[in-house]
Amino acid sequence: MRWILFQRDDCPLCDQALAVLAAARLPTFETRWIDDADDLEARYGARVPVLRDDRDGRELDWPFDAEGVRAFVDARD
Repeated sequence: MRWILFQRDDCPLCDQALAVLAAARLPTFETRWIDDADDLEARYGARVPVLRDDRDGRELDWPFDAEGVRAFVDARD
């Protein structure tokens, strides 16, 4: 899966991010929960939600809006 959304349980900002991704009509994406993964918690704990392009490693940190998501997706190689 190319697009990955890192999030945690009981995260209102993550819920907002899901709505933004829907509004941006992002292609299919995978959700990765960081709560029980020490490595992901260390990397993303203070940053979630984060949208990652798994092909090139680019990341889009919250806050983002639909326009920002589209620009991020369209900037791909």
